[in-house]
Amino acid sequence: MPVSSLRTAFCAAVAALLIAPAAPAAAANPYERGPAPTNASIEASRGSFAIAQVTVARSSVTGFGGGTVYYPTSTTAGTFGAVAISPGFTASQSSVAWLGPRLASQGFVVITIDTLSTLDQPDSRGSQLLAALDYLTQRSSVRTRIDATRLGVMGHSMGGGGSLAAARTRPALQAAVPLTPWHGTKSWTTVRVPTMIIGAENDTVAPVSSHSEPFYTSLSAAPDKAYLELNNASHSAPTSGGNVTVAKYSLSWLKRFIDNDTRYEQFLCPAPSGSAIQEYRNTCPHS
Repeated sequence: MPVSSLRTAFCAAVAALLIAPAAPAAAANPYERGPAPTNASIEASRGSFAIAQVTVARSSVTGFGGGTVYYPTSTTAGTFGAVAISPGFTASQSSVAWLGPRLASQGFVVITIDTLSTLDQPDSRGSQLLAALDYLTQRSSVRTRIDATRLGVMGHSMGGGGSLAAARTRPALQAAVPLTPWHGTKSWTTVRVPTMIIGAENDTVAPVSSHSEPFYTSLSAAPDKAYLELNNASHSAPTSGGNVTVAKYSLSWLKRFIDNDTRYEQFLCPAPSGSAIQEYRNTCPHS
């Protein structure tokens, strides 16, 4: 081919590249659910998703005492992460029920459980939390809405201790949020799940000095951890029917680690402060 023809072909190829449409930008995190968060949105009692709920009869399941599932009604956003929540000693799911619609409306499938016995100890509650997650992902009516690789646990008091036990048993969990947790075991060095512990300054049932603080300190293998102490609050603060501080930081932790949604990092790092927070410790920046 003559040199002039080669030159013409080369120029045409370059021109084609220059006028070709740009490749689409890399997709946003595929697990993000809902609009970009603001301080107002994470403090709101409801998020952007319409939700529904279904009762899970005790007689229809094994391994836990039944409960209530809260879930986003729309499937257009794709699948959702899921969270199981346990009540504390002598309590029923009603004590933690307020978290169900609050978290579900932000883009999670949530099950608040009743335990097999209200007197069940923390390790049993941990096993029941895992049984509830297995039910959600394998047999529930909403199982097709759930991404079984994105799961977390929460719990109050002995249920909070149970969430630590569940995280120790199942390191594939993406997040754990023990709420004023109680457990006879103080060392949790084998837990590898990102864990936020929420304690209460005036807790006389599970004093932070012998429960939440040593639990947090012992989490040496957890890649990310945080300790939030509620100012001038009691053991029952997470069951108070809508504690905003508990809700906003639990939500941020679950979003950050179950959904890998770094848009929520701003609420966790740098360490939050304010009149509702007595103390906050963390491992910022998060991995």
